[in-house]
Amino acid sequence: MTGSADEELGDLPPSAKLVYKVLDYNGPLTQKKIVEESMLSARTVRYALERLDEIGVVAEDVYFADARQNLYEIKESESGSETEPALSD
Repeated sequence: MTGSADEELGDLPPSAKLVYKVLDYNGPLTQKKIVEESMLSARTVRYALERLDEIGVVAEDVYFADARQNLYEIKESESGSETEPALSD
């Protein structure tokens, strides 16, 4: 990361901010559930997750109910609480 997560989240496209808020509100979700919750296309959600991963605010894990899918969630900060980057434009 080149800057703080707060600054970098502010530079993301609106779709990535929406995906962040969906994960923040609902907790860990598969990409398919994020598509349903956000009403964005699968391709847009995939791109948004890539961007969120680039700045290090989202974690990817194995979804044990269906190993073909991944589970995405907001990474916790070192202090143990979830990261809460600003969503300002």
